[in-house]
Amino acid sequence: MEPPPLHPERLRALTLDLDDTLWPVWPTIERAEAALLAWLARHAPRTAARFDREATRALRESVSRERPELAHDLSALRREAIARMLAASGDDVGLAEPAFEVFFAERQRVDFYPDALPALRRLAAHWPLLALSNGNADIGRIGLAPWFVGSLGAREAGVGKPDARIFSAACTRLGVAPHEVLHIGDDLHLDVHGALGAGLHAAWIRRGPAAAGAAPCWHGPDLAALADALGA
Repeated sequence: MEPPPLHPERLRALTLDLDDTLWPVWPTIERAEAALLAWLARHAPRTAARFDREATRALRESVSRERPELAHDLSALRREAIARMLAASGDDVGLAEPAFEVFFAERQRVDFYPDALPALRRLAAHWPLLALSNGNADIGRIGLAPWFVGSLGAREAGVGKPDARIFSAACTRLGVAPHEVLHIGDDLHLDVHGALGAGLHAAWIRRGPAAAGAAPCWHGPDLAALADALGA
């Protein structure tokens, strides 16, 4: 089925998801977790001996369930999980912050999809772009700042997608009305339904096998197809 048309002449700004839209996120997280465990092996060997990658992820999930008020702040969740790992192993809990910084630095080393940067340049030449993410990627540290007018994360907004408040805050920051904004992302629930429910337009980047049924908005296999559809 052909995707519904876009109307670029009606748009004044774009908001853009990051993880799994510009790069695959799980290879990045896996490298960051490996860097964290290697650092712990040198500085907190009892913790490294007790917590392998699976145990580390299980503890982080446990923290997530116990601290739902931190659901919008992935950095705080990770810090709390590291502190609990250190405490449970009898190591210095004060190492939690430098350990997190090792994880966080590696988390900013991403492998872009081949179409991502060329399409990003094309889009940024026509509209102001605001990064809108539930994650903790840093566009400055990644090197994307030249193509964005700014970023808004769930931590700063106090809520994450699909909550309409983060989309509203993004529109306010851009100085435009919701119906003048196209949100671009990979997640049908968080990005597409969230944006549409907040009064924005949406573009669904479906890099994997197409889901069954009709999409509620324009959809395509990558950002290059979107840039083509927008005439960028």
